[in-house]
Amino acid sequence: MTSFKHLPPMLAALGLALAPLAAHAASDPAASQIDKLDTALIETMKQGPSLGVKGRYRKMEPVVQSTFDLAKMTQYAVGASWKTFTPAQQSAAIEAFGKLTTASYAHNFSSWGGEKITLDDNVQTRGPDKIVSTHLIRTHDAPVNLTYRMQQSGGTWKIIDVYTGSISQLTTRRSDFAASLSSGGAQGLISHLNTLVANQMK
Repeated sequence: MTSFKHLPPMLAALGLALAPLAAHAASDPAASQIDKLDTALIETMKQGPSLGVKGRYRKMEPVVQSTFDLAKMTQYAVGASWKTFTPAQQSAAIEAFGKLTTASYAHNFSSWGGEKITLDDNVQTRGPDKIVSTHLIRTHDAPVNLTYRMQQSGGTWKIIDVYTGSISQLTTRRSDFAASLSSGGAQGLISHLNTLVANQMK
């Protein structure tokens, strides 16, 4: 079974078996991206034990790359320090952040237990953003509300933040990154991210 006890808020909520989103709701281009992510999670989790963590990583990597705006998320999570990174350091940080996102899914989503997800039909538009809301229905616990903030990148809607209730993933990430940035700058953060990836892949 998948354990959620020590996961960050976003992953703790997502670390559940997911059922397909309603077809009519996923007709929105932003919502269809969430449908794509959840479908991949379902397939991966159903095969989870036989795939192992490396196999789950391989299955999730392309969908993470295509549904998350990893460059924008990394920049937002780093904050003002981003402008002090060299172009090579920025590229390395984005790559490591993407690996961590995929490795977190691969590590934590290991089984399917019958939970389901529903998508709110009302996809909101707020300036350049689309807000896609979902509800995770758990068999023995209260539902969890997950809200995806999305923006267009290269003509495709991509996730730039995930809220579990009122908790922002990017705010949580920025707090986690602060100590490494303070003590080691860009390279310290990159090393921290790569260590987290290695730990998730054990």
